[in-house]
Amino acid sequence: MFNKKADQSGKNKKTNGKSAVKLITGWLHLWLGLSSGVIVLFLGITGCILAFEQEIRSITEPYLYVQEQGTPYLPPSQLKAVAEKYFDGKKAAGIEYPASNKSAVVSYWDEEENYKIVYVNPYTAEVLKAKNMRKDFFRIILDGHFYLWLPPQIGQPIVASATLIFVIMMITGLILWWPKNKAARKQRFSVKFNAKWRRVNYDLHNVLGFYMTWVCIFIALTGLVWGFEWFAKSVYFVTSAGKTLPPHEHPVSDTTAIASLKANPGDYVYTLMSDKAKPGESFGVYYPATHTDAIEGFVNHRPGTYYNADYYHYDQYTLEELPATGVYAGSFKEAGLADKIARMNYDIHVGAVLGITGKVLAFLGSLICASLPVTGFLVWRGRRKKKPKMVPEKRPVPDNGAIGLPA
Repeated sequence: MFNKKADQSGKNKKTNGKSAVKLITGWLHLWLGLSSGVIVLFLGITGCILAFEQEIRSITEPYLYVQEQGTPYLPPSQLKAVAEKYFDGKKAAGIEYPASNKSAVVSYWDEEENYKIVYVNPYTAEVLKAKNMRKDFFRIILDGHFYLWLPPQIGQPIVASATLIFVIMMITGLILWWPKNKAARKQRFSVKFNAKWRRVNYDLHNVLGFYMTWVCIFIALTGLVWGFEWFAKSVYFVTSAGKTLPPHEHPVSDTTAIASLKANPGDYVYTLMSDKAKPGESFGVYYPATHTDAIEGFVNHRPGTYYNADYYHYDQYTLEELPATGVYAGSFKEAGLADKIARMNYDIHVGAVLGITGKVLAFLGSLICASLPVTGFLVWRGRRKKKPKMVPEKRPVPDNGAIGLPA
């Protein structure tokens, strides 16, 4: 008898312990959700738009394309001279040749967030479109997604904090979702659409949340890499087996060799990059920002993404190749695991690393992320408004004498 009581007592303690964990988890899930829900909703909607940015641009921006010709591209010096007329006297920062049937992209940006692009026919130097990227739809959406259209030093911590809260919510949501038994397990994997709307909403929150949590976690974690410097350093530390995230620094040109400056050094680097690029790959040149900076050339082996690119640096006076430091130095193929993961961060975030399949997953994940605060709020509101069941009023029973019965 004593053993049975002790065993039952142990079971009760375990049950109470599990109930306490569920209670604390539920409390965290509720109040963290209420505090971050509006921002998560906004990030989910803007994330859906950004997932298919390039596909939408290819349909709505015809100036991105040109008639392919059998002649070589014009060198950067010619395209640069034409495009700089639209930069208010400023010098172009770089030129990219995306593909044989696409416009060359001449760009300018500065520390004051001025960002302009001129699309030029690479065969004829005809200007097809000049854009102020401050007014570009996707650029505006991106600024909202990153900073909520606030100054970066204010908006970025808010977005990052809401994203971190969302990660905690997904973990607590899985704990709350996890079924207690086999019967409950069958129900948790499907939405009962023929039930009342509150039940359907409850199932949408739980079932869709479960299926897309695995995608949403990748989206959220890659977002945290931009949001918190400590998080980016931690990811690099773990994936590099204990190394510190190196700063991205351009090599310095030899200013004592100014006398040996070649004419149009950008054209020379362009020739080197075009020789390295294979058909279908994009390449280009970034010009020195200062008199000590180097010229940067790049070859993107997978246009439409950003990670699989090689970067080369050259002295702007001697054109000697120089070594650079940082995640984006050198070729992707020869980079370490941590550097590759860091380069892939944006393409993982928008799903582009897996092609169109990844973008569909990122779109659906962002859509579900946006829906979870809404369905979760409706679940909470429905529980608060639920009226307690009516309990029949107990009437006092009269004593025997009151109704004339024998005592």
